[in-house]
Amino acid sequence: MRYVIGIDQSTQGTKALLTDERGSLISRADLPHRQIVSPQGWVSHDPEEIYANTVAAVRKAVEGAGINPGDIAAVGISNQRETSLGWDRVTGEPADNAIVWQCARAQDIADQVTSRGENTAVRRATGLPVSPYFPAAKMGWLMKNSARAATLAQTGRLCLGTVDSWLVFRLTGGREFRTDYSNASRTQLFDIRSLMWSAPVCELFGVPPEALPEVTDSDGFFGETDFEGFLPHGVPIHAVMGDSHAALYGQGCLHPGMAKATYGTGSSVMMNIGDRYRESGSGLVTSLAWKRRGRADYVFEGNIHYTGAVIAWMQKDLGLIKTAAESGELAAKANRLDGTYLVPAFTGLGAPYWDSGAKAVFCGMSRTTGRRELVKAGLECIAYQITDVIDAMRTDSGIAVNELRVDGGASGNDYLMRFQSDIAGVRITVPAVEELSGIGAACMAGESAGLFRSDFSMTPTVRRSYEPEMDPELRKEKYAGWKAAVLRSRSTDENVKGRD
Repeated sequence: MRYVIGIDQSTQGTKALLTDERGSLISRADLPHRQIVSPQGWVSHDPEEIYANTVAAVRKAVEGAGINPGDIAAVGISNQRETSLGWDRVTGEPADNAIVWQCARAQDIADQVTSRGENTAVRRATGLPVSPYFPAAKMGWLMKNSARAATLAQTGRLCLGTVDSWLVFRLTGGREFRTDYSNASRTQLFDIRSLMWSAPVCELFGVPPEALPEVTDSDGFFGETDFEGFLPHGVPIHAVMGDSHAALYGQGCLHPGMAKATYGTGSSVMMNIGDRYRESGSGLVTSLAWKRRGRADYVFEGNIHYTGAVIAWMQKDLGLIKTAAESGELAAKANRLDGTYLVPAFTGLGAPYWDSGAKAVFCGMSRTTGRRELVKAGLECIAYQITDVIDAMRTDSGIAVNELRVDGGASGNDYLMRFQSDIAGVRITVPAVEELSGIGAACMAGESAGLFRSDFSMTPTVRRSYEPEMDPELRKEKYAGWKAAVLRSRSTDENVKGRD
């Protein structure tokens, strides 16, 4: 038996997943890392801690399975996407801590690009709106504020990259400095039509193109690693993808119109739109799904700020529920005729509205609205937000979305999944495995290394499925109520007048 290691390096920690040559998950190990928050609210990670945890998690997973380390045949990596860092090409030492995707310290850099009227040009080239969320502004901030990074750039020793390229560099002993097409497409420095680093966009953000990694097919060869001597010989790193892209792959969304939603703290909704670039007119972004077997596939993506976090808010801040599981039980017992809506715009609204000034609101309550009805509104707002993105995808792509493949913690909530199917008008399928990012990376690595037959893993075992049952007129009425509630939360003068 030969084995594949899938590494999922996420915001909170690092997971190592060991799969056998049948694609079965046989062992897993998790290690958290520190969330470094400065007095200014800047969020950072220690790159050395992330690397050390990666090696340790792999060792722990392999030893826990009791297999021979020499039977490991390939490695795949998925990663938190926009987190950015710089390091010395010669010594491998970080220039500074990594700037986490959540950190907005580069707002001034983004504002400078915006003030020069370059938004349209940047979006046309990269598929992404100018924002401190993306690595372009973060790397520009490093160039201006890290003396070490500036010095390394002057001597040609600076490497700039996202966490995947950092891990590839360190795991290969500094021999390989590579990223893949999915991660490159999220940097806001990559021209997703020509599939090359964009020199004009790099110049706008003050990022030296020569400091960026070589872009390699997602199922390509990224070098060999023995995990600091733990393995008796080097094994190939044969897949790298951003975490959302790896989950899309793990869900088997290989053809245009196939879509997945990950229910985490927030949500990433992705739709495969095939091998032709399309620009969204409905508040979505365009990225690369991956480049595989020499072909690049594109996606529409919508990111939502508060989905699973709404359940945590109801539990920890409002005290409406004692456990996350209780939310579904209470919602099922609520008055079905109650018209309460929650718009969870605690930090504004994400896709497809992109209104940072929106405010959270409860509305539509009556005298009979109680605890159960509030919990019901909290769960249903998650489904409404996902539906907003799905409808935008239908509009922009012209493709009917008939099925949504879901993963993440909240996908275990039966009430939410039933309501999601009803309000979006799609079949919902919940796979038997949960760690779709790490599994997706492992599957692609196993295929690339020749262990797995082509696409064998792309029909994941379904644990549950849901079909729409709601009357179409009732769906239309409920969704119209949601849209009216969103309007109340919006920040424009016209909408404020509407609230009055």
